[in-house]
Amino acid sequence: MFHIFCPYCQEYREEEEFHPSGQAHLVRPADPASVSDDEWGDYLFFRDNPRGIHHEMWVHRLGCRKFFNITRDTASYEILETYRMGEQPSITAANAEVRREQGVQTADGGWQTVGARPENSRLNEETPS
Repeated sequence: MFHIFCPYCQEYREEEEFHPSGQAHLVRPADPASVSDDEWGDYLFFRDNPRGIHHEMWVHRLGCRKFFNITRDTASYEILETYRMGEQPSITAANAEVRREQGVQTADGGWQTVGARPENSRLNEETPS
């Protein structure tokens, strides 16, 4: 289970309270009437699907009901940061490894949040199959 930090509520909550809403930082065409059908279709339906660092928009649907952005590594499912709408990410595909080397805390050990800790360390141990 993910524990996601809401930048508005300033606390970690369980993933069931949140809902993903697609790719972040998409710019709506300024004058939709002047955009071709192909360009409008691209805006509406085509999204990036990278392996690695990706910026996503989420909503805290059972909490404050506000939209915010998440920087997530799609290969490992790590949530690297959350930030408010209108803000820019501090972690991008270009600087993610550099930020890890500088000591920026990212999720590790199976936990999907920055700074979250299990109530019991045994919860984070793998069990033999």
